Amino acid sequence: MQTKVQKWGNSQGIRIPKKMLEHTQIKVGEMVNISFGDGKIIIETTHETHGRFDIKTLAGNMPSDYTIGEEHWGEPVGGEAW
Repeated sequence: MQTKVQKWGNSQGIRIPKKMLEHTQIKVGEMVNISFGDGKIIIETTHETHGRFDIKTLAGNMPSDYTIGEEHWGEPVGGEAW
């Protein structure tokens, strides 16, 4: 398959077809590692999504002794309804 390198703001970019992303299991918004060598550019998935979090991963990172508590943010200072 051929595609063209195009200007994208102050950088350059290429478009990757959806089928190719599906085949490589790379999702839109996912972080990737890019390396090069021997005239090739290599794009590898990190399975990390920038700006989005997997709830199972987040919950798994919580300390085992964590307990839910109520926070006191002070007295109302404006027109808050309690």
